[in-house]
Amino acid sequence: MTTIEQKTENLLGVLEGQPVIPVLKISRVADAVPLARALARGGLPAVEITLRTPAALEAIEAVAAEVPEAIVGAGTILNGAQFAEAAAAKARFIVSPGSTAELLEAASSSDIPLLPGAITPGEIMAAQAAGYSVLKFFPAEQAGGAAFLKSLASPFAGVKFCPTGGIGPANAGDYLSLGNVVCVGGSWVAPDDLIAAGRWDEIAELARGAAGMARR
Repeated sequence: MTTIEQKTENLLGVLEGQPVIPVLKISRVADAVPLARALARGGLPAVEITLRTPAALEAIEAVAAEVPEAIVGAGTILNGAQFAEAAAAKARFIVSPGSTAELLEAASSSDIPLLPGAITPGEIMAAQAAGYSVLKFFPAEQAGGAAFLKSLASPFAGVKFCPTGGIGPANAGDYLSLGNVVCVGGSWVAPDDLIAAGRWDEIAELARGAAGMARR
């Protein structure tokens, strides 16, 4: 079994590969493959498909099977059963807005890396105690934004964050300029109206803009 440290290195290999991880809510399975291809074409091969729709697991499975250039992850994983379902769908990384003992237990028995969520100092310390040093920070803007994350850098010098929630082109740079931010998650690169209309070239162009964002 892969250790947490090894899984963290594998996860960092994904997160450090692009400044923005698209956070996707897919309502129609048929949209998953062309959407993933458009995002990869624009320079964002790693995507997080959230389990917020009935189509999500089938969408993950389709991207994993049909878009070899993509790195598909599963988001909004809330419990061990969902972790197992996402793993069966061939998700290559798992993202959760928080952390529970049940979820960490599911992750410990899998080779798939987990990006667990933590906001407060207590939650971050608990995650560190469990062996995690790369965390999701959600909902980022509502929880204090880039200023709050900056204040965590000194007491939690060994922790890296992927903030998500309320982040767009106007403020993504504020987060990416921080030394403790490895990347940001965002849905602006794949707006619902463009997905519904199948405007894949426009989504690819949005991805190019996001892929070109500078990090510290």
